[in-house]
Parts: sequence; structure tokens; C-alpha cells
Amino acid sequence: MTIQLEFTPEIRAILNYERYHHFVPLVQRRMEALWLKSHGLPHEQIAKLVGVTENTIREYFEMYKAGGIEKLKEVTFYPPKSELETYTTTLEAHFQANPPATIKEAQSERIVVSTYVRDLVAIAELLSRLSLTKTLCKLK
Repeated sequence: MTIQLEFTPEIRAILNYERYHHFVPLVQRRMEALWLKSHGLPHEQIAKLVGVTENTIREYFEMYKAGGIEKLKEVTFYPPKSELETYTTTLEAHFQANPPATIKEAQSERIVVSTYVRDLVAIAELLSRLSLTKTLCKLK
């Protein structure tokens, strides 16, 4: 099934510019797909040139139909969460009551080890988020 889209010369110019100059590669790919569509290429060929599946090409076209170029520019990133996030409240209460002198000391405490987190960087980041790094600095 071919999706029918109409492109003005202004839209083509924007697509042409954004496919090279947008700072997010995913958005560049979307713009490239629409730019190729604006030149009448078939979906199969667009998919091969852009390096995605035809289903993805159709998703890009539906995005464009739903919200135009601004919709194509929308990108949502989901950063990974630390294992410590689940235990933040418990750890904060524990470390507020028993401030560790060093990150190594925090690592060795049973409450941290029981959460399967032994990485010093993760512990340091948690203590920083809990504003306990000032305490560490004072105790050193």
C-alpha cells in the first residue's frame, strides 16, 4: 500500500537541509526518507537507501502525516537506570544515619552489598545524588 503525501517546495527544502544538518542521526534518517519520498521513489527503494525496513519507512510517513516535520524531529531517549534507584530511600536513610567516611566504606557496608551493587562509581553517584559527598569530603 502506497501512502500518499504532498510536499511543497518549502517542505522539500527543509527536508533537504535537515537530512544533513540535524544533530540527531535518527532525525536525519527520517528526513532522508521523506526527501526521497518527495521525489517519487518507491517504498522498497527508499528503505534500501535509508537502511531501514519498509515498515519503518511507513512509520516515518505516518509520523509526518500526523505532525509534519516537527513530529519527525521528536526523539525520546530512555536512559538506563541504576540498580540503586530501587533502594534510594532505604540507602538515603541508612547513610544519613551512618555517614560513611569513604566510598570504599560505603561499598563494604552490608546494606549496599545486599543490593548486589559493588561498583564504586555507582555508589559514588548515589552518594552524590543524596548530597552526601560533602560529608565524605569533611571526613577525609
